[in-house]
Amino acid sequence: MPARDLAGKRILITGASMGIGYALAMAAAKRGAHVLAMARSSGLLDTLQRQCEAFGGKVDALTGDITNPIDRAAAVEYAHSAHGGLDVLVNNAGIGATGHFTEVDDGILREIFEVNFFGTVELTRLCLPLLARGHQPLLVNISSILGKRAYPARSYYSASKFALQGWSDAIRAELHPYGVSVLVVNPGLTLTNFSVNLKARSARLALDHKRGMSADEVAEATMRAMIADRHEIHLTAEGQAMVLVNRFAPWFFEWRAKRTIRKLFAAEMRAGGLPSN
Repeated sequence: MPARDLAGKRILITGASMGIGYALAMAAAKRGAHVLAMARSSGLLDTLQRQCEAFGGKVDALTGDITNPIDRAAAVEYAHSAHGGLDVLVNNAGIGATGHFTEVDDGILREIFEVNFFGTVELTRLCLPLLARGHQPLLVNISSILGKRAYPARSYYSASKFALQGWSDAIRAELHPYGVSVLVVNPGLTLTNFSVNLKARSARLALDHKRGMSADEVAEATMRAMIADRHEIHLTAEGQAMVLVNRFAPWFFEWRAKRTIRKLFAAEMRAGGLPSN
């Protein structure tokens, strides 16, 4: 496929009010795309819209929650009625939690899957008829390096991203006859408010997000992959190293993770019991 020109493309981006989604909307608008920015916060969307309009960008603010069937249908109807269709869907909305499996409430797992997987899948299902009629149509799923290699104390989040990865890989072939490409973006540690807005924060094993990429860098890498019609990208040097080592020496991660957890839960191990929520 020739390089994808983003100018004039109708792009629906979920979770666009902050972080990576906000940066993606800005980057797409700067390239001349007509962005349909969807998020729950109308105030933050208004800010995005004003900033894009300041440099001549085109952004429509769509207030809605992807876990709500009514909001999903409204977004798709707006794309159809106001813009005649859709060329790109960027599934960026996501939530996370940290904490060890035995200590985190099971309701949080269901909440994470509703956003990171089920809401994403069902919005995509509704968008596919529009995408199939679009110009150089593309589905972009913002996943995570933790969807390639799970990490202790992030089991709920990792599981949701593994599900997203598997679904993306399966439908890439299914959507090919309709001309719809599928890109999976796997950010590593990213400098956003994501870690501040976690549904739970009880992990004894911390990750240093200060060493990550900026949201703007993630957005620019995503734009380049969209233009080049890539199928998957892994971001940050550390993230790329994790994927490479996991492919050829998965035992190394198992050994390191088990050693770390033994240190963190030494007291519980001596007591002979499991921690509980």
